[in-house]
Amino acid sequence: MDEFAVATGLTGTAPLRRYLWTDAFAVCNYLGLYRESGEGRDLDLALRLVDQVHHTLGRHRPDDSREGWISGLAEEEGERHPTRGGLRIGKSLPERGVDQPFDPHLEWDRDGQYFHYLTQWMHALHRVGQELGQPVFHHWAIELAVAAHARFTRSDSRGALRGMAWKMSIDLSRPLVPSMGQHDPLDALLSYLELQAGAIAATPATSPAAATDCPLLENEIAEAKALCEHGEWATDDPLGIGALLTGVFRLADMITRHGIVEARLMGRLLAAARLSLEAYAHGNPLTGPVESRLAFRELGLAIGLHALERIDASSVREDGGREALTVLTNYLPIARRIDDFWSDPAHRRNPSWTAHQDINTVMLVTSLVPAGYLGR
Repeated sequence: MDEFAVATGLTGTAPLRRYLWTDAFAVCNYLGLYRESGEGRDLDLALRLVDQVHHTLGRHRPDDSREGWISGLAEEEGERHPTRGGLRIGKSLPERGVDQPFDPHLEWDRDGQYFHYLTQWMHALHRVGQELGQPVFHHWAIELAVAAHARFTRSDSRGALRGMAWKMSIDLSRPLVPSMGQHDPLDALLSYLELQAGAIAATPATSPAAATDCPLLENEIAEAKALCEHGEWATDDPLGIGALLTGVFRLADMITRHGIVEARLMGRLLAAARLSLEAYAHGNPLTGPVESRLAFRELGLAIGLHALERIDASSVREDGGREALTVLTNYLPIARRIDDFWSDPAHRRNPSWTAHQDINTVMLVTSLVPAGYLGR
């Protein structure tokens, strides 16, 4: 994480290289290291990174004719509400212009906003708020959720919800990729439930009226539930499987800590995770050469398996849920295999690692020190 800080300009003199997904995991990693070391430097790095992300990805690109906060807020107001306009991805190329043709290959390198990156940042802010007991981080996360939900969700001519855009423009005015990500509605629902519970828990008992100072996402939760109703979440992507497993943990944590009543959602998550993990393991994918493997996708699975290790089984109902959870725990050794493989310096010298070094680095640390990301 020290090397990541220097390489991306968090410390030292290198040019800033902020990327929302990577930085969300990095913030949590610094929180985890702070938990272990008690050193203020790790906490300072987490807070410095939050500030850099907001002042870099919450503002227009240097090569854009537009300036200032992407929300359009004036400078002082933007400082108070840095997430109200969402946050850029941090891709190397400018977003596609209104008159430019769609190129599916080039689009991967173009800037804009991804919903599933925004939910990772919501979680990072939630974790900072948890660690410090400062409601402002929950407020920023909830403002981000409100802004993102309003712009990413799509309705038909009668006003009925029909989906979510996978990628939006920097100012959230137009979809860049209108198709919906498989897990975006699920990411939305889990994130909104987490933020709602976190905001209520962060409200001082002596001033319950303070909870009304920021919205508590009732409408957003209801709409996310509607979008999830017929969702098919099983996947053969290890990163997606890891997200399902992490989702099981997050929901179980909310059930245990905050009394969230979501037994049906838990059952669906467990069923999708079980189907996905059984199929993935049957393919024996971890035996290929390093050149054919993507570390961050495998490490996403490892993080999910480490989350599974921390689940309170009492939060899972008996009617099939406990059995599914037991089956899933049979795959826990996969996490050690992934961690050991990518902890080998020889494997980290391969181009398959170095081509995605920032994201691989932070996700390996998350897998090795998951408490910062998971909160326990």
